[in-house]
This record gives sequence, C-alpha cells and structure tokens, in this order.
Amino acid sequence: MNNLLLCVLGFFVPLASAWTPATSVLKTDKKNQFFRLQSSAGGKVGGLHGENSCFLPLKQLDQEYYAPRIIQIAGAYPGLTREDFFAVQSEPTSEQGSWTYDFSDPDGPQLGTVAIESGNVVACAEDPVVLIAEHSSIGVPLPDVIEDEVDIVVLVDRAANTFAERKFLVLDVPGRGLVIGAFATKQELPSDCEILGQVVYCQVPWLPAMKPTKTGFMEEDEYF
Repeated sequence: MNNLLLCVLGFFVPLASAWTPATSVLKTDKKNQFFRLQSSAGGKVGGLHGENSCFLPLKQLDQEYYAPRIIQIAGAYPGLTREDFFAVQSEPTSEQGSWTYDFSDPDGPQLGTVAIESGNVVACAEDPVVLIAEHSSIGVPLPDVIEDEVDIVVLVDRAANTFAERKFLVLDVPGRGLVIGAFATKQELPSDCEILGQVVYCQVPWLPAMKPTKTGFMEEDEYF
C-alpha cells in the first residue's frame, strides 16, 4: 500500500498507508466550500513550498473556471439498448473555481469515462451520460476524404426527457431500440415512443484530413 500512487491533475502523489475516500467538506460560508481527499500523511520530509528558494508550480483557478466534467459512457450508438442507457450513473458537476474526484464503482458497469471540456451547458446538465456515436448515424458531415466512421462524443442529459422543438432527442422506439433524432413538432414523433433524454453537446475530433484554421471567425474555423 505504501507504494500506491494516486494521479491527480497530472501529478503522481504517494498515498499514506491509511486513507479515507474522497470527502466533501462543506462550510456554512459558501466562500469556504471545498472538496478534498483526506489522508493520514506522516511528518514532514524535505522542504515545503517557499522554503530554501523552492517553489511549487502553482496555479490558482479563476472563480469562473469550469473544470472538465468526467462522465460515464453508456455505450456505442447505434445499437445501444434502454438498459445500457440507464445502467450508468452520473455525478454532480464541480463548483466553479474547483474540481471533483472520480472513483470507479466496483459494483457498477465498467464501460469507461470521458472528460469533456466544461462550460455552462455541460455543467448545467442534471443527469449526463455519454454515447459514442458513428458520425454518419447522427448526420455530422466530415471531409469526403474520410471514408471510415469517426467516433463522435454525444452528451445526453437524461433529466431533459420532455419534447422540445428542433432539439435532438434520445427516443426508445418499440421495435427499433434507441434512436437519436430531431422533430419540428410533437406530432412527428414515432407512435408509442418514449423520450429518454436530450442531446446537449457533441464533440468532434480533429483529424489530419481537417485543415487547421484560426481566422477569428467562427464560421470559418469549423473544420468539418
């Protein structure tokens, strides 16, 4: 156990021989709210930050910083089942200006997680889950030179399970399984279908076939 290492934000930190799982410590004053790992660290060995002209490479997060959100992957689309969609759990988003830790659930399905660059849309998702979709299955255009399917990260909020015009919904359609689609009116929905969630964000990878451009104009900086 003494040799066990924990990787946090790119740094390897040795753990003491006894420690407790991640614990949220909430003060009465919201400005003092924080989330940390508790450990039974031993006495001081070596110098600390600021001693003997030795300084840690520190960065204090901005109060408006959104930490990347770690979200469980339910499976691949198409071919996903309703049971797959609801098998994984979601964790609350981190407070702005801070981050949270993620630990695998030994009793839950181990389908993997993905860290998504956060912002207001990602952080506000109440019950997020990720689907890995083939780009053609959801109609995302890519350069013609790309002939194989490309994985697209599709973030779905399962809490948004009501109809919304022209929003991409995840539907459970009898006889077809889970389907992603958008509809101009509620009357266009397939009969007897159930809305399981709404797509709130999609992430497209950069590939060598995509010409890198940075013009300052969003419509020209879209690679696909």
